[in-house]
Amino acid sequence: MRLYPMFFRLAFSGMDPERAHRLGFLGIRLCRSLGVSAVLRRLCRPGRDQAVEVMGLRFPSRFGLAAGFDKGAQGIPALADLGFGHVEIGTVTAQAQPGNPQPRLFRLVQDRAVINRMGFNNDGAAAVAPRLAQARRELDADWSGRARPVIGVNIGKTKAVALEDAVADYRASTRQLAPLADYMMVNVSSPNTPGLRELQAVESLRPILAAVREESEAAAGRRIPLLVKIAPDLADDDVRAVADLALELGLDGIATTNTTIARDGLGLRTDPGAVAKIGAGGLSGAPLAPRAEEVLRIVRAHVGDRLTIIAAGGVASAEDARRRLEAGADLVQGYTAFLYEGPFYAARIVRGLRRGSRRPGLRARRG
Repeated sequence: MRLYPMFFRLAFSGMDPERAHRLGFLGIRLCRSLGVSAVLRRLCRPGRDQAVEVMGLRFPSRFGLAAGFDKGAQGIPALADLGFGHVEIGTVTAQAQPGNPQPRLFRLVQDRAVINRMGFNNDGAAAVAPRLAQARRELDADWSGRARPVIGVNIGKTKAVALEDAVADYRASTRQLAPLADYMMVNVSSPNTPGLRELQAVESLRPILAAVREESEAAAGRRIPLLVKIAPDLADDDVRAVADLALELGLDGIATTNTTIARDGLGLRTDPGAVAKIGAGGLSGAPLAPRAEEVLRIVRAHVGDRLTIIAAGGVASAEDARRRLEAGADLVQGYTAFLYEGPFYAARIVRGLRRGSRRPGLRARRG
């Protein structure tokens, strides 16, 4: 019997979602400060045989945590203790910013979904950088002798910066964060920063990605794997155009996908009036899964094996993760289901993938 769904209904379902997130994350970090996480690490960590090499990095497993949960690199080692093979922090902007006014996070419990319009609330690159350095030291100590969880850093545009100054803004955050990242993710697909999605247009995206590539290598003194995260709302031809640009600029991969601004055609069970009352924001969770998988298949068919793909969007179980891997993903991420499934979400998926990899006829993804 799984106890967390009952606990969620009793403790969190009636609570403001943002407050519930803060308390839940505090509890995860508290486990580490009390020494409980050492036990959790032994219980939840992937098997040694699940380690894979992707983008020249050694990942303990193919499943990790998407950006959005830990915006400020405040709990990377604690999250790794729960079984995530990589933790992507952010989105981080060059300047600290409070994000959009509250309320800005809403649950669609019947749909196992969330709508957010957080607006890249974060402490800024200068504050996040030393936390990343400390997290790397702790992970190196905790995971000595094993493949340690990988740290991804997701960067976005500061809201107060004009679109025409976006390149300089992305350079500024890259300069401070790239030396401490295992890989970098450029976010131009959040719907919650005015005008940001306009930067997905190839003519706008090209100078940003080129600048981040140049700045990351100069700041880190090494080649940092670089990916771009795209929206599920792009037309199929635009998805292919971004993939072509990634190949042209020598990027390492694409993340499919961010949240969707769509409400129609998702099969939502939540009352339409309640959804409309929530208003604007990006929807994530189970209803996003079909389109997220479709975009994944479009990208893989278009680029072959020339790019790494990180798949996200509606991944709630090991079977969901396995479907993405079989559809062409190299790595898989979850976030929204973590809120509904509880602290052992990653461990269940990782164990399920390990069992599944032993089934006859299951096609393994390349590293």
